[in-house]
Amino acid sequence: MNHSSTPRLLKILSIFISLSVCTQLSAKDYAQKIYLWDGIPKMETQKRDTILYYCPPKKTASDENISSQNAASRSLPAVIICPGGSYHHLGMSHEGFASARWFSSQGFASFVLQYRVAYNCHHYPDQLEDIQMAIVYIREHAADFNIDKNKIGAIGYSAGGHLVTMAGEFATSHNELPKLGIETSESVRPDFVMPIYPVVTMQDDIGHKWSRRSLLGHQWSEPKATMGWRPWNFWGHAYSQSLKDEFSMELNVPDDMPPTFILACEDDPVVIYENSIRLEKALSDKNIPHLFVSYPKGGHGFGMKGNSDIMKESHWNDEKLLPWLREIGIIN
Repeated sequence: MNHSSTPRLLKILSIFISLSVCTQLSAKDYAQKIYLWDGIPKMETQKRDTILYYCPPKKTASDENISSQNAASRSLPAVIICPGGSYHHLGMSHEGFASARWFSSQGFASFVLQYRVAYNCHHYPDQLEDIQMAIVYIREHAADFNIDKNKIGAIGYSAGGHLVTMAGEFATSHNELPKLGIETSESVRPDFVMPIYPVVTMQDDIGHKWSRRSLLGHQWSEPKATMGWRPWNFWGHAYSQSLKDEFSMELNVPDDMPPTFILACEDDPVVIYENSIRLEKALSDKNIPHLFVSYPKGGHGFGMKGNSDIMKESHWNDEKLLPWLREIGIIN
């Protein structure tokens, strides 16, 4: 075998595995399936590609010490989970529903977001619209789910990490919902964000080019993201510097960025580790409350999969994420 073709074969294999996982979801993985664009004018064709899966909270140890009446009246935190997949496909199982099970065990109302991706010919702003609509939907239905609408966060993996960071950064400047004619009094800003081994930058030096291409499209897609067709650049993937800057998260941190939890591994073979370093520096420069958890080894794509080496060794969700959620006042 030509060794130069190995990365391409691995990429193709990962797509088929991820897509296969998506088709194997069963009712045991979630309690409710919510079609976010159902009944929204001009968005009917998007219904099948954007789905919010609700996973209810499980009774926690602290619940045992309070009366059932008080437990029922207590508003819960919520989390939107955005799997990764280079903005092309989605790792719904190990990053989506595995995370939902853990958050639910901690007393969260968990929502796994199947957002629109390039596999189904979707590019920006579709992904941002999806997560913003999810936030609005949960806030509008907070009473139905017994949720505290001021404790709604988002965790994302890889490209999903870019998406949740974008949701925090672009809540005002890139609010897409008004463009869809959707009126709401609810904020589209998440209250806290958790990018895990995230895609951060769109710059040429360390950017994850597959995620960039999937998010921004090519010359025959929206937005018109390229500098134009060239014989040596048939697909038109030459992006302008201004466009790369606009979607590089380290360059767009606002003063009101939500508290942020970052986790990455130095040996990440997919998304270069410096992506997270740049985001952490940008947050520090703006004095945004945040925590950067780094491990020398662990790779990429482990999500909250219990049998992964890094989960067995670090238990990062229990040992690092849970104390941080307590520190910022999301849970007791």
